[in-house]
Amino acid sequence: MINKGIRKIDSTAIVTGKPLYTEDLIMHKDVLTLKLLRSPHAHAKIKNIDTSKAEKIPGVVGIYTYKDVPQVRYCVPGQTEPEASPYDRVLLEDTVRFIGDEVALVAAEDEKTALKALKMIKVDYEVLKPVFDAREAEGNEVVIHPEKDIVEPYPFGLDAKNNIVSKEFFEFGDVEAKLKESDFVVESSYKTQSQSHCMMETHRSYSYKDINDRIVVVSSLQSPHNVKRILRKVLGIPSSKIRVIKPRIGGGFGGKNIAATDIFTAFVTMKTGRPAKFVFTRSETFVGSNSRHEMFFDVKVGADKEGNLKAIELKSLNNTGAYGGNGVSVSSESGHNTLPIYNDIDAVRFNARTVYTNRLPAGALRGYGATQGIFAIDSAIDELAHKIGMDPLEFRIKNIIDRYTNGKAAEDEILSCELRQCIEKGKKLINWDDKYPCKDIGNNKVRAVGMAVANHGSGIPRVDMATVTIRMDEDGTYKLLSGLADLGQGADTIQAQIAAEALNTTVDRISIYTGDSDLCPYDTGAFASCTTTVTGNATIKTANKLKDILLSVAESKLGFKKEDLELGKDRVFVKNDNSKFVLLEELGRESVGGIGFASDDVPVVLEATESFGMLKKIKPFIAGFAEIELDKNTGEYKVINFACVPDCGTVINPTLARIQVEGGVMMGIGFAMYEDPIFDKDGRLLTDSFLQYKVPTKKEVGNILVDFAENFDPGGPYGAKSLGEIVIHTPAPAIANAIFNATGVRLRELPMTFEKVYMGMKNNNKQL
Repeated sequence: MINKGIRKIDSTAIVTGKPLYTEDLIMHKDVLTLKLLRSPHAHAKIKNIDTSKAEKIPGVVGIYTYKDVPQVRYCVPGQTEPEASPYDRVLLEDTVRFIGDEVALVAAEDEKTALKALKMIKVDYEVLKPVFDAREAEGNEVVIHPEKDIVEPYPFGLDAKNNIVSKEFFEFGDVEAKLKESDFVVESSYKTQSQSHCMMETHRSYSYKDINDRIVVVSSLQSPHNVKRILRKVLGIPSSKIRVIKPRIGGGFGGKNIAATDIFTAFVTMKTGRPAKFVFTRSETFVGSNSRHEMFFDVKVGADKEGNLKAIELKSLNNTGAYGGNGVSVSSESGHNTLPIYNDIDAVRFNARTVYTNRLPAGALRGYGATQGIFAIDSAIDELAHKIGMDPLEFRIKNIIDRYTNGKAAEDEILSCELRQCIEKGKKLINWDDKYPCKDIGNNKVRAVGMAVANHGSGIPRVDMATVTIRMDEDGTYKLLSGLADLGQGADTIQAQIAAEALNTTVDRISIYTGDSDLCPYDTGAFASCTTTVTGNATIKTANKLKDILLSVAESKLGFKKEDLELGKDRVFVKNDNSKFVLLEELGRESVGGIGFASDDVPVVLEATESFGMLKKIKPFIAGFAEIELDKNTGEYKVINFACVPDCGTVINPTLARIQVEGGVMMGIGFAMYEDPIFDKDGRLLTDSFLQYKVPTKKEVGNILVDFAENFDPGGPYGAKSLGEIVIHTPAPAIANAIFNATGVRLRELPMTFEKVYMGMKNNNKQL
């Protein structure tokens, strides 16, 4: 079942409109509707809140302020403990730190009443001076988190009195010496903007009490087990009193890896005993959740005249906004998931800082810091190649790592890399030799190509883990239980394929049950590109254990040793005589009836559970090639072709993999060209709907050409590596490099709008 392009196992239910999503599953007629009063100020102290008039409105059940909620510090990302985030939030607080911060929670019988109550709450603010620019935050007189009870789960450099969330530094080799001996050096600065997730389904959750007085939270989220832990901490109740259920999710991209609504619904249910629901509007998802981290980079790269890369220095400044969720690891990954591409050079230095500002909090978004870092590093590498006078494609091939590397920026071993194959295949797809660097097509228009390379991770070693249970039903089919979260990417289908391969059966004989903290074993969740590799390895271990149990049971039934038996689609048979067999249905039926026995006459249950934890890095690689058509009169351009070739090891499902690449490229083009959250001088987000916030559609994007490098990673399930995040990395730098080849203009700030291209040509005295 590996390398088979089967359709998603839930596709029919989704496209026929079956009730699968959180809001579809609300079954209580007396459910309360929740709404939040949000701060109109970027930084203020709440001096007084008057809720008396709002409380008198018929249908208002409860209004809660900082005086009514637990003052327990926590972080919202559903990360594995110890979290790479400071505990700097409380549910509601007497200080607000960005426009949209939570002030008061209303629970009412219906939405109309809740909205009416919000307007009747009177708040007296002491407005404080804000700081918006990350470059001015460190050591600023404005201290965003002066409180003394912030928790640093492990030492990552938190210095809240100076607005510093984290600091990281590593180096190998003598960077100064290697830059000094370089014949060519490029030193440049880059900026990448924040970006909204734009998932179709907004944040939402629904909670109620079950017959055992336990709080049940049904929520669209990426990490049910970790969110359960957050609920336990904030609400102060035992884990045994909480159940979290994840139904189908209408997209996430990292945005659903936070407890955006869950704590509020669970809190109201705990206080009132009634069911509660909280559904974000699209505007609330823009202004009240999180976004990609805005980042600033300073890059130095040096090479000799033969094109041998000698040194890289990367300085990163990360704007985490008002709260530090994910800021530590996003900052770290801007180096650790970018620099290993050039791991075999002489010297590398990485210096990263994350700071607080009074902007919308940032968080996890597909690419997770590496997308930003790759734009800076790859743009500088491309510029260095041009300065030397080399084809940038050949310069990259000369300097990237080979199939294996160890230590240095990579830290651990990288056991497989086919990046050269990615480049060669992409080169042919885009027809690089014929099109590089630029062709005049008349009417003052040109076509140009540019390229970029990237790497990522497949889970976090010594952090990410998964447990999987597989059991045989009485009809001889299998049930797989896992805590993974399918966000729409097809994770359930991939696990079914992996299990079917291990059990030598077909996908239709595997039923998948996921995302219920009561029924499904622990899984870190869908983040860090870990699902296929981490959960997949756990699935293989579990399937192999169950297979051994089945062969042991069949041994006594058939009178042959299990070494002579083979597990088939629906039976166990003798290897050299397949006319001798026992049906799995018979084994399943007898096991349920208590009469299934192993060869040593010990009763067995046809069920297995195994765990897998990441120990070694499993890194995918990718090459991306952009072909643009650009009008030199106006600066307007469009991507007419984008070729993308990942090395994701064994491709489990080519159909889903191709769709994953196409979607990631589209998202990367949006980041590169269009998407730009705009704030006014007071810190108010102006682009809070799809009327103002522009994302590309198929109309704005030309052909997306996809191929895959052939590779096998010994650490991945059947040789597979991750794919979901790496596909967003290359569009921005590849397009930037194509723009340079078309115009001679280097754009170092995203998004690369038509106006920026035009002004770049004008300022460089290019033809208008």
